[in-house]
Amino acid sequence: MARPLFSSTMEKASGVLILQKHPKKRVVSVALLLFAAFSYSLTYLLWSPSSLHTEIVPRNAATIVAQCQALQLTPGPPDNFHSRKQSDRFVQGTKPTIIRNATIWTGRDDGNHIIQGDILLDKGIIRKVGAVHVNLRGADTVVVDAAGAWVSPGIVDLHSHLGVYSAPALSGASDGNSIKGLTLPWMRSLDGLNTHDDAYRLSISGGVTTANVLPGSADAIGGQAVVIKLRPTAERSSSAMLLEPPFSLNGTYVDPFQRPRWRQMKHACGENPSRVYSGTRMDTQWAFRQAYNTARIIKEKQDAYCAKALTGQWAGLGAFPEDLQWEALVDVLRGRVKVQNHCYEGVDIDGMVRLTNEFKFSIAAFHHAHEAYMVPDLIKKAYGPPPAVAIFATNARYKREAYRGSEFAPRILADNGLDVVMKSDHPVLNSRHLIYEAQQAHYFGLPANLALASVTSTPARIMGQDHRIGRIIEGYDADIVVWDSHPLALGAAPKQVFIDGIAQIEEPFVSEKPKSAQRVPATPNWDQEIADAIRYEGLPPLEPVDVGSDVVVFRNVGSIFLKDPATKGTINEVFASASADGVVVVENGRIVCHGTHSACPAARARSDALHLDLEGGSMFPGLVSFGSPLGLSNIGGEASTNDGLVFDPLSMKVPEIIDGTVIKAADGLLFASRDALLAYRNGVTTAVTAPSSYGFLSGLSAVFSTVAAHKLVDGAVIQEITALHVTLSLSSGISVSTQIATLRSLLLGGGKDDVARRFSDVAAGKIPLVVHVASADIIASLLVLKKEVEAAKGNSIRLTLAVATEAHLLAKEIGAAGVGVIIAARPFPATWEEKRILPGPPLTQDSAIAALIAHNVTVGVLTDEPSAVRNLRFDIAWAGLESNGALGKADVLALASSNLETLLGVEESNTDVVVTRGGSDFEGKVFAIISPRSASVNLV
Repeated sequence: MARPLFSSTMEKASGVLILQKHPKKRVVSVALLLFAAFSYSLTYLLWSPSSLHTEIVPRNAATIVAQCQALQLTPGPPDNFHSRKQSDRFVQGTKPTIIRNATIWTGRDDGNHIIQGDILLDKGIIRKVGAVHVNLRGADTVVVDAAGAWVSPGIVDLHSHLGVYSAPALSGASDGNSIKGLTLPWMRSLDGLNTHDDAYRLSISGGVTTANVLPGSADAIGGQAVVIKLRPTAERSSSAMLLEPPFSLNGTYVDPFQRPRWRQMKHACGENPSRVYSGTRMDTQWAFRQAYNTARIIKEKQDAYCAKALTGQWAGLGAFPEDLQWEALVDVLRGRVKVQNHCYEGVDIDGMVRLTNEFKFSIAAFHHAHEAYMVPDLIKKAYGPPPAVAIFATNARYKREAYRGSEFAPRILADNGLDVVMKSDHPVLNSRHLIYEAQQAHYFGLPANLALASVTSTPARIMGQDHRIGRIIEGYDADIVVWDSHPLALGAAPKQVFIDGIAQIEEPFVSEKPKSAQRVPATPNWDQEIADAIRYEGLPPLEPVDVGSDVVVFRNVGSIFLKDPATKGTINEVFASASADGVVVVENGRIVCHGTHSACPAARARSDALHLDLEGGSMFPGLVSFGSPLGLSNIGGEASTNDGLVFDPLSMKVPEIIDGTVIKAADGLLFASRDALLAYRNGVTTAVTAPSSYGFLSGLSAVFSTVAAHKLVDGAVIQEITALHVTLSLSSGISVSTQIATLRSLLLGGGKDDVARRFSDVAAGKIPLVVHVASADIIASLLVLKKEVEAAKGNSIRLTLAVATEAHLLAKEIGAAGVGVIIAARPFPATWEEKRILPGPPLTQDSAIAALIAHNVTVGVLTDEPSAVRNLRFDIAWAGLESNGALGKADVLALASSNLETLLGVEESNTDVVVTRGGSDFEGKVFAIISPRSASVNLV
């Protein structure tokens, strides 16, 4: 018969229990109970009174068993999480808020659920969605009338380096990577999370409420990531920003015997770890396998240990086998960690898929993954659920791995049933504008429901937080964005952002948007381009096709903007019709007639004319780009594909053979790059580029055609010399006072040979001097220097400031001095000398562009990356949208055409005309380029 275990046969001695057990018969079943009085473990045994011997059970047996049982628990929220009445992040004193009369994108029904109604936020959670009828408690309840505005969940960034690559970038606040070894699963981004990053506030103003902060990609296993809320906390600590700490710290307690919270870990393959450690892909993959084998051995030891503990085999069991360095990777093998895998190319994706199947772990998402759209079936072969793919929209070709990146990847991946996430890789892209990545993905074919989900509900699910963020559902965190237009409309900006039910923008400024911005933009038809992207493995032909007719009649034209040659390229709207009944007749590449449908009857009647329907599209002057090394670069990260850097006379010894020579960009132009051809296909038909330099003297810029096949083609180099370029910066390593003194000396006649001649041309006003400068302090010194030189020389200097991030601080003075400014459309405080940005709505009433123009400054828009030039027409349209009506369409077009030509000394104005079909901005598609220079019409 069974006998009570606690009897005269049990003794308490030296922290163990002495139990009697039959020596031959095996234990058939074991259960563990907690003996409250002594915290001992009791085991039910089949007992026989004969042949007894003693067995030692550890005092902490209950803890051991609980620990072993917990290893089998699936990560997730506590069982009672969805019955919560208050958020664990609730801040006492936060008033309830009702958002009335909203158009609510809830995130339900695969992103297709939209309702009109109200949202009640209270105690840090969403208490009610729909028709909210509550007894308002006077001043204790904040009422926000959305007036029909779109409301979405807070934006979720699956891939960010906020706080570990901080803005402004300073050596003491760069904690993205450790380079102590290829595999470092024990590192944690939390330990380097800077609470003083200027980007938190900016990103919140773009609607970002949650970010997965990853270590960098220098290592194969860079360490553990953390999911944070961006709002500042009263505690002011990094730990207080964590959404759901996976371990106990600073007052938070995680019960190790209950269901664990999801953890995040960064992996990277391909070029980055190979370059940092001077290895190869083979080295990286072996490092992965070594690390996972180490973790596998520990896991197997733990499993064997627990198998004994759970069956009461205590003899010789010893301590639980664990290693603090490797415990996180062991958790990966247990399916308790979301692996976020930086991985670009098919070869690397294939290697990681093999690794997952060898060691039986899953990957949450492949990040960057520029070739993922070419291998969707391969991705589905990964162990466990198919990984999501977290990508950029159009940022590509900056290194070899990114060379085959396609803007159609989101659509292709979605068509193949894979989850698509748009991410920032902040500060690679400013996460303030993460919604722009979703907007572009939608423009290039990703359905609207999936596009908005790609920055809300999908990343929330991929990081294991979709029980509380990413959707507007009762009981979820009160993270809400009220938009000034449809979130997928170009230039959409928050009117207010709530995190944990707390309004984050103290005095939001809202720029008035057109009514058309309140609906989902129509998406052009990209079926052929998508098919070509797949067929040509990311490298489809980009060269345009001549229409093959001397006379082309464009019909159903909505608007026409043209340069007036009599006023040095001033842009005028020469036709507009709400009914899109315009007609434009082109003969040998020149517009000979335009107007309503009844205009130009003789030309329209010509039998040899080719008739093309623009479906309400528009025409505008060909755009001009400046600021990037377009024309001098094919793949940014591959030196062998680029023109290279010029010698800097202030920081290095210049070879005697070229000492005194000013370098000309025209000598190093590289034609027919993919970025140049993509720029042409998107309406940027000419570009101005200066020699690439990180030093004081860059050289002489040139104007070239973005479509020319090589330099000897007629019109390839449009102007060999336009302006002289220098750079003044706090970051140069040479004092600013030395840089200013050098510039003064050169402008007043110093220097030798070619250097002296070129600066003499500047001092005489023959060519512009373009100074690449960010700091308002240096700009002020330049304005003083300009006066000094002009007084000495007796004539005006044509001075243009490029970059000019802080120029708005001196807008009045710059305007009075007759100095022009070329500025990024969307500023970011990347460095200390760019810290004082004017961010624009909703943080400030004016944007930097609008503020400068208000003081009569001629402004052009700068683009700093070759792959971003293709989006120039979106950049300038966006600048117009946030100007609150200060910039009309003609003014907007001038930012990237006639204004740039004036500021950069371009003598022959770009006469190309861009033709869009189906509308403009985010609904139109560049359809053709009319070129008087080549007497042709090209279809793109």
